[in-house]
Amino acid sequence: MIRKTTKLIREGKYAAEVPVDLIEDDTGWSPYLTPEDAHKLDTVRLALRRGDIAEASKYGRVFELTPVRQSNQAQSVQMHGAHVCGR
Repeated sequence: MIRKTTKLIREGKYAAEVPVDLIEDDTGWSPYLTPEDAHKLDTVRLALRRGDIAEASKYGRVFELTPVRQSNQAQSVQMHGAHVCGR
């Protein structure tokens, strides 16, 4: 049986969602990727590592990751909570 799924590859500030097929059978190795899908994931990983977004985009959706900064209000709440717990 073949089940379609999406693998998430992250390299540095980039991530890609890559569609692959998982093969499920009665062996102890199940589920597993086809050799072609394993190669596709390696190709995407290397492309992201090089910053080659065009190449990685041939195989799936590519995202640029941006860290989320905490707002002053969120920092204040965390600091206040830490102070209260410290009493």
